[in-house]
Amino acid sequence: MSIYENFGCKQVINASGKMTALGASSVDPSVAEAMGKAAMDYVDIAELMVQAGKVMAEVTGAEDGCPTSGAAGGIAISTAAVIAGTNLSLIERIPNTDGLRNEIIIQKGHSVHFGGSISQMIAIGGGKVVEVGQANHVERDHIAGAVTEKTAALLYVKSHHAVQKGMQSIETMIAISKEKGIPFIIDAAAEDDLKKYIAMGADIVIYSGGKAIEGPTSGFVCGRADLMAACRAQYKGVGRPMKVGKEAIVGLLTALTRYYDRPDESEEQRSRMEWLIEQFKDTPGVKGVIVQDEAGRAIYRANLSFDAKVIGKSAYEIIKELESGNPAIYTRNHYANLGIINVDPRPLLKGQEQIIAERIAQIITSGGNN
Repeated sequence: MSIYENFGCKQVINASGKMTALGASSVDPSVAEAMGKAAMDYVDIAELMVQAGKVMAEVTGAEDGCPTSGAAGGIAISTAAVIAGTNLSLIERIPNTDGLRNEIIIQKGHSVHFGGSISQMIAIGGGKVVEVGQANHVERDHIAGAVTEKTAALLYVKSHHAVQKGMQSIETMIAISKEKGIPFIIDAAAEDDLKKYIAMGADIVIYSGGKAIEGPTSGFVCGRADLMAACRAQYKGVGRPMKVGKEAIVGLLTALTRYYDRPDESEEQRSRMEWLIEQFKDTPGVKGVIVQDEAGRAIYRANLSFDAKVIGKSAYEIIKELESGNPAIYTRNHYANLGIINVDPRPLLKGQEQIIAERIAQIITSGGNN
């Protein structure tokens, strides 16, 4: 029985991915234990923030780091940091930044909604969003030509939500930032390479703690020491309502220290998805294949295609019935308009792929009665 059922919530099977809407990750027992110990003790939060930055620096190769409530909070705090620095009077003005260097340049195809608006997160931090280029086409000159004395930073969004074609590369944006002498920020919320972007020359990199890192609901930024000091300083201002607690910081640090020692479960996960596909090999109107993650990561999902003419139900109808059942099953539905449902093995607890297979079969053969 799920602990959440004690409070009136349905049990959830997460086959969607490490999604904020479903609680992101289930943490390792060592992380949960560390969080429990932290919750039952006291610490000087300012000291913990500084020490946390040292751990983040060691793990990422950055000069320093700063914990945040999540990647969205990291965007707001990073924005405020490049605008206000460590100047307390300016920090207390955020988000009112009229007259300050406050423009954040972003490619139009990166001005996305991830459950919240990137532009709004920037605005919370006092930034004025400057979108450049077109939604499917941005040239170098669009970015370089938009830089003025009001530009505070360039921001790149590394996400499946962002337009992938026609955008300028990270390398191009870093080169422009160096030429113009302005910070380059990259939102790498769900990325699993914690060293890549610092090594490329990014000034601030933003990560979610509860996704690839498999920590609690949290996040962190890492990068140049002066900018990390500025990020920490924002907790005297706009960061206050999005502060991160001692338990989450300790859980995040515990997850980070075990990050590179975690067992590689990709082949085992792939095997479970192959088993799931095998269950429908003789089912008319259903085809299954293994697909690798779009970003090339070692994530292998079950891709199930449903022929509505044969089954009598569209992918959307199947999704609705999966989510309305108990347990509620949430799948990865970016291509539902094409009749495709994906099952992500990473968040699945042991044996849950069997429940998913049984439930889909029930929906197909008996109309999906709960």
